[in-house]
Amino acid sequence: MGLRATFSYAGRVAQPIAQPLPTRTGGFGGAAGLIDYLKHHSVTHLIDATNPYAAQISRNAVAACATADVPLIALARPPWTPGPGDRWTRVPDVAGAARSLDGTPMRIFLAIGRTEISVFETVPQHHYLLRFVDAPNTRPALPRHDIIIDRGPFAEAAERALLETHRIDLLVSRNAGGEGARAKIDAARGLGLPVLMIDRPEPSRRHEVGTVEEVLDWISHSVTDRGV
Repeated sequence: MGLRATFSYAGRVAQPIAQPLPTRTGGFGGAAGLIDYLKHHSVTHLIDATNPYAAQISRNAVAACATADVPLIALARPPWTPGPGDRWTRVPDVAGAARSLDGTPMRIFLAIGRTEISVFETVPQHHYLLRFVDAPNTRPALPRHDIIIDRGPFAEAAERALLETHRIDLLVSRNAGGEGARAKIDAARGLGLPVLMIDRPEPSRRHEVGTVEEVLDWISHSVTDRGV
């Protein structure tokens, strides 16, 4: 079965990982812009494989597909769950994470990307370790911080060495799920470090599966010879 497909990046990383498909980069201009794109490019199916915290993008996809009458499936990585030895405290969102840090200064690995780092300016007493894929144009307005420029996936041994080298007291993480980003969670468990885990936003109502194989099965049972 031959299919035409396009891979879409949001454009938040300067050099995204190359894909074996034609690739576009950048936003669509909300749900209305995505509707125009779907119609203009004769898209017949849409696969939403965005980060589980990109809630607005997913909401736009659901709304656009409903209007354009385009079938949609979401590939949602199963969330991590705490196991023996984990010391998790769950918070509902990034703002809740920042509020919970209003106390004694600590050394914190803030593993949440760069888009919401400014939320933690309300708790400047801590020393933050930040890891970005790209060097920021301006340094965060956090009085005490270190920045590492690196791209995963990371091995557990390397993550454990990172936590030890920077004398981290607490890991703050989003519950991204999957295997590619969980090494830091396993490393924290091995070191007995507490983890402040930020819950996922409530997803839109949609057809959702947890594996690539399920997505491919959906495609094989539903696509025509038009573009995806």
